[in-house]
Amino acid sequence: MFSLRRGPARVTPADAHQRARDEGAVLLDVRERAEWTAGHAPGAVHAPLSALEAGAGLPPAAQGRPLVVICRSGHRSQRAARILTGRGAEAVDVKGGMNAWAAAGLPVVDGRGSSGSIA
Repeated sequence: MFSLRRGPARVTPADAHQRARDEGAVLLDVRERAEWTAGHAPGAVHAPLSALEAGAGLPPAAQGRPLVVICRSGHRSQRAARILTGRGAEAVDVKGGMNAWAAAGLPVVDGRGSSGSIA
């Protein structure tokens, strides 16, 4: 007999927004620099998955806080949440990523704080 190992919990974009706004969780965007610059959630912290996979630590603003991990579609954020929970962090990931975030009408800004887009 075998068992299926469940990964970290997944949340909707609305839940992610609420956790970041009201509960002090950090929205951690794990997309690469060009994707981040084109458009990200206001107040999000950037930590590319490639850096996390290479062993990089979290940015200071994300250390010791609950994490809501997001990427473009939800695949990289699942991997990142597994890495982070393996390191002892409290992390969930956002179903559908920034695509679902934008589709839900939640704000997206670019690197200058203007209206952004999801690349």
